[in-house]
Amino acid sequence: MPRTAGPSTPRPPSVDALARSLAGSGLPHPLLVTIARRAIEEGSWADAASQAADLRRSLLQPVINATGVLLHTNLGRAPVGVELDAAAVNVELDLTTGRRGSRQATIGSLLSRLCGAEAAVVVNNNAAAVMLVLATLAVGRDVLVSRGESVEIGGGFRVPDVLAQSGARLVDVGTTNRTRLADYRDALGPDTAMVLKVHASNFRIEGFTEETPVDELATLGVPVVADIGSGLLDASCPWLTGPPPAWLRDEPAARQTLEAGADLVMFSADKLLGGPQAGIIAGRADLVARCARHPLMRALRPGSMVLATLQSTALSYLAGRALEEIPFWRMVAQPLDLLRARADTIVAAAGVGATRSMSSLPGAGSLPGRSIPSVGVAVPGDHTEALRRADRPIIARVADGDTLLDLRSVEPADDSALAAALAGVRAACGS
Repeated sequence: MPRTAGPSTPRPPSVDALARSLAGSGLPHPLLVTIARRAIEEGSWADAASQAADLRRSLLQPVINATGVLLHTNLGRAPVGVELDAAAVNVELDLTTGRRGSRQATIGSLLSRLCGAEAAVVVNNNAAAVMLVLATLAVGRDVLVSRGESVEIGGGFRVPDVLAQSGARLVDVGTTNRTRLADYRDALGPDTAMVLKVHASNFRIEGFTEETPVDELATLGVPVVADIGSGLLDASCPWLTGPPPAWLRDEPAARQTLEAGADLVMFSADKLLGGPQAGIIAGRADLVARCARHPLMRALRPGSMVLATLQSTALSYLAGRALEEIPFWRMVAQPLDLLRARADTIVAAAGVGATRSMSSLPGAGSLPGRSIPSVGVAVPGDHTEALRRADRPIIARVADGDTLLDLRSVEPADDSALAAALAGVRAACGS
């Protein structure tokens, strides 16, 4: 019940006066008026400043990812840092002819070159890519999927549900743990549109298992479409110095999957590719063209900001600068001795915590069970809330009663902010 002013109750301020007193929060005045009005109605105007601060923290803003999860879904997956001018963009204008062009032509040619594909198109995420391919090539027809690959991805989305929404019919093949080429061959029929191979990127089945590789599926005489999920372009990782890291072993890559005989591959752009949220379809030019002409493309196409960011990512690969310009691969490539030196410096500056060996994770459902050796700072106790309230919010994790800040997922330029926040934790704890 709202509190009313009485002999012993302070008289509430006016809505306008309270809203103006909150201007230091940086929020627009109309939002402050709403906060002030609600606080006065609830008799909690003394808490209005904290309510404004809570609203401010709820807005999208840069944070420091010290979790060690390099592709953290809750933190936007792959970090991107492309700056765009506030200007018109030739998103659908051919500057050579002056006529209307295609928003897919340029980015498609760059991505197809990277994948070793005939053509490529971009949609707004990988689930959309799968949906578009199925709706274009398999509506009203059968799609063969191994039972072991009929998976559920993040957010409760399931392969059978995506198939149903696309208008295609799911045909389960084999068993959960073993699916052979003969199982696919036995399931072929006059209504078979394709074989869909789905990379089980967020779980592993171990033990008595068997799956049918793409090169064998390509002998069946129907299109083979592979959802490779994580978006590794090339298994040889030519943008890295030295051989591919061990944690990428057995991860399907677009180039090698197409070389093995897949007609199309679909994958995310914001995972191992290191770009913005998008879904990519690459492969045979005729099939890609059919997808591009489907009416769903109008609903699933990306905007100019995504296209420009993805173009920048693709150009970094093609120019041989992925290791320097794509944050995900910079994080991956940091040597342990450098991470340890950074941790020692932070501990010395903050006066709290200790340098500790840790294990980073690729994240975002990529490479389950695989980890990357790392180093970070460990502080006794749970200080995650205090770190989230730092001027630049810091997202850490707790294990065995300690707060852990894994430096593999932190840009070196943010080390001073970590040290300052940890010094604040030390001061608050009186140590």
